Amino acid sequence: MAVVPLGAGSASDIIARVVMDQLSKQLGQTIVVENRPGAGGTIGANAVAKSAPDGYTLLIYGALNTAHALHSRLPYDTFKDFIPVTSLGQQPLVVVTSPGKGYKSLKDMIAAAKAKPGSLNYSSVGVGSASHFGAERLRTAAGFDAQMVPFKGAADAVMDVVADRSDFSVQLTATTLPLIKDGKLVPLAVSAHKRIPSLPDTPTTIELGLPPESVYPFYTGVYVPANTPPAVVDRLHKEIAKAIEAPAVQARFATLGVQPMPGSQAEFAKFFHDDVNATIGLAKAAKIQPQ
Repeated sequence: MAVVPLGAGSASDIIARVVMDQLSKQLGQTIVVENRPGAGGTIGANAVAKSAPDGYTLLIYGALNTAHALHSRLPYDTFKDFIPVTSLGQQPLVVVTSPGKGYKSLKDMIAAAKAKPGSLNYSSVGVGSASHFGAERLRTAAGFDAQMVPFKGAADAVMDVVADRSDFSVQLTATTLPLIKDGKLVPLAVSAHKRIPSLPDTPTTIELGLPPESVYPFYTGVYVPANTPPAVVDRLHKEIAKAIEAPAVQARFATLGVQPMPGSQAEFAKFFHDDVNATIGLAKAAKIQPQ
């Protein structure tokens, strides 16, 4: 069973179902994807942490890092109760604004924000969302102030930018690409280390002179309970990596804007630990209070 601690239709849920369907075919057994939303993802994550460490219960989550940074009293220990197995991929974020704002580049927007501190606002899907942390990482790296306007869903957050009410938003490419192609949104920068095929003419934040801290890597990871045997973890890593390479999965990933994150289990574990600590640092720098 693969537990997604978020509702159906979330980025982690969609990616989980694509990969688990392929994994089921490889292993010759059905893998049920179960949504267990609630309490910012901690209910589902806790269920996996407390499950038998036999490799039959997986946690598929794209925000285990932010849950750690935002909750002062978690029912589990993020580092001690989980073993990071692998990433299913990452989705770059894109900084978007509306044509009506008149910003020709990210530098124009940053200059406007610094000229009138606190005058800009950005839409997000609420505290702890990728759009929230992506914007805060951009804001703190560039050194300007902006107020968050929270929404219940990405569609509403993006449409607030289209309607010229929010000055900008930092959203997943899958959410913004159709509106960019229709000319309703202007992509100012990609929050990634390199340009992405779907937006080849849009520079990265690093190309524009911002530090690496401006990049917010939104990735979906697979985790198992602590004490899962190393041989089981190793096989899961290899089988999932094989599933991701399947042509059908690659084709679906391309339509979703998902980029694979190849590497060993140990490399992903280090990436995860480093990212959790970086997210904690970002929360402190942005003065986001743990709940």
